[in-house]
Amino acid sequence: MKRSYPIALSALLLLAGCAAVGPDYERPATNLPGAYPDAPVDLPAAVVISADWWKLYGDQRLDELVASALERNADMRIAVARIEETDANLREAGAAFLPEIDLGATPQRQRISGRTASPVPPSVPLIRNDIRLTLGTSFELDFWGKLRRALEATRALALGSRYAKEVVTLSLAGLTTQAYFSLRSLDAQIALTRKTLESREEALTFVRNRAGGGIASDLELNQAELARADSSIQLNDLLRQRSLIEHQLGSLTGRLDLALPAGDLMALPVPPLLPAGLPSALLLRRPDVLQAEQQLVATNAQIGIARAAMFPTISLTSYAGGQSTALSTVLSSGASIWSLGFGLTLPIFDAGRYAARAQAAQARQRQSVANYQKAVETAFREVADALTTLQQTGASEEDLKARSAAARNVLRLARLRYEAGYSAYLEVLDAQRTANDTELAYLRNRQSRLIASVDLMKALGGGWSVDQLRISSAVPRKADGR
Repeated sequence: MKRSYPIALSALLLLAGCAAVGPDYERPATNLPGAYPDAPVDLPAAVVISADWWKLYGDQRLDELVASALERNADMRIAVARIEETDANLREAGAAFLPEIDLGATPQRQRISGRTASPVPPSVPLIRNDIRLTLGTSFELDFWGKLRRALEATRALALGSRYAKEVVTLSLAGLTTQAYFSLRSLDAQIALTRKTLESREEALTFVRNRAGGGIASDLELNQAELARADSSIQLNDLLRQRSLIEHQLGSLTGRLDLALPAGDLMALPVPPLLPAGLPSALLLRRPDVLQAEQQLVATNAQIGIARAAMFPTISLTSYAGGQSTALSTVLSSGASIWSLGFGLTLPIFDAGRYAARAQAAQARQRQSVANYQKAVETAFREVADALTTLQQTGASEEDLKARSAAARNVLRLARLRYEAGYSAYLEVLDAQRTANDTELAYLRNRQSRLIASVDLMKALGGGWSVDQLRISSAVPRKADGR
């Protein structure tokens, strides 16, 4: 009979290594189009963009701001702490495969009654010690894969927390870069508005002198004062907006006392970013898409956990130690005690509780599938939107530049005509407003173009390499990465 125990234990361990219940993960189909709308087709297929993609703009101050944001921002610290939490949960899930050994000590001093129905022999003391010292363990055999599915789910959540950190990194870099571009756009608009204000102050002085000489009317004088006041109000509003953007950059970078000097918006390039190729080659490596996929892996594994609860729970329990009336003899040979047990628990009647839990797990898995597909579809739309904006703002830039030059020429001619007495001052006012609006539109279009280039980088998931493109376009992966 003794030889049968190792055989039985080996059989149990073999069964514990069988396939886990529940579905194995497979990446769902996404059915993406073969190409982006408005995508350029004349770019090479193997374009490599480094992870620090913001350095493409060649601005050292921007590089410093992004580096500070990635190092000091509170959201980054939160993301790192969440990784540490999920790593600890993963270690806990892995420890469930090993037996837990506990030390138990139960020293007691007790008195028994001498007046019971069965008299106590005179040789037995009524007051005595009972000292018990044991090492005990219990170990659940993972027949149905409940522990393996739990480890699979926890591992997916741990990996998802890393992708969540990449989401925060990409979002922080994008927000910081776009805020910096907005700041530089406001710098250019402020410089332009100051020139406009100076021009209108000169015009007001000119009209005032003409009015003093009886050449200009009070209407023209008031119109000139109104135009100067409009420029001053516009300048104050732009200065307010710049301060708010500077405060935002200070919050993003963890430098609340940040003060940035004025810079040149037009010195910032708009690099071509998109390689030709299938959208899935880039979209499926976006960190938020990968995070959604790991959430799907976790909910898929939880179906197996719920189904395993409907099968018997089999465990081994044992302890060994000593029991004596004195501590000095509790570990002696005559005081040894031990126990070896085998437990089986099978739900017989649960009123449908475990079946309902399995159905709820399946419903959560279907939600995760929909969330994953939605993340991919959103990524595709964001790339398409950024491409359209980038294309249209690029196409409009030359027209806006020519329009600004024409408006400045119209203003010059209108002033000459007014000074020569050929036209009313209203013509000069219209030319001033048109010139100011067209130049501001040109600057804001460049800002939109730069911000759209950042949107495109964020939509594509940041930088990439040729190897990443090759891996991302491979066959759908299972939960173990194969």
